[in-house]
Amino acid sequence: MIKAMIFDMDGTVLNTIDSIAHWANLALNKYDLPSIETETYKVLVGEGARTLVERMIKTVGADEAKTDAVFAEYSSTYDADFLYLTKPYDGILEMMDALIGMGVKCAILTNKPQATAEKISKELFGDRISLLIGGRPGKPLKPDPSLVPEMLQTLGVTAEECWYAGDTATDMKTGTQAGLFTVGVLWGFRSREELEKNGADLLVCEAHEITEQIRLQNNG
Repeated sequence: MIKAMIFDMDGTVLNTIDSIAHWANLALNKYDLPSIETETYKVLVGEGARTLVERMIKTVGADEAKTDAVFAEYSSTYDADFLYLTKPYDGILEMMDALIGMGVKCAILTNKPQATAEKISKELFGDRISLLIGGRPGKPLKPDPSLVPEMLQTLGVTAEECWYAGDTATDMKTGTQAGLFTVGVLWGFRSREELEKNGADLLVCEAHEITEQIRLQNNG
């Protein structure tokens, strides 16, 4: 019986790529660095804001000494207008409502900073999310799977009772290393090949497929 579903945030339940690209490029431009194409950000994101900025600096060939300043600018401007160009993917809210109606708790595990992730979740998901864990000082980020047991304990479920969904290799590694059945979503930032190569147990093209698969699992 599946009793909980843990989702990645960016590229899985939320389309944030335009927002990330906007604030990241503004931060680069403030320090006289060139913008990066939005599509390129899809391969730069996934392991936290600090790593994103480090990759941005490398991509534009800038002096690494500018990393701290660009990171501070990106973090502050993004956090000040965190909903700009951000929205749930088609069918996500309906999928969450259906899962909750089936008695399946919805949770989020993201590398986005905790405070920002909480604000976004509250605004866009309301009370649908039972638990959210984001990036916190002194705590590991995905693909380190060590935060998953903490989430399972809080949710009151076992690894066998929880599925994990994400859109990147980082997510697939997190789920598989934590012993969860891992769902790769094909509407996100990365390719089918990346998800398959990194251990996806199931690939889905639309959000409602997750609901259908869990219903089959629970009724089987």
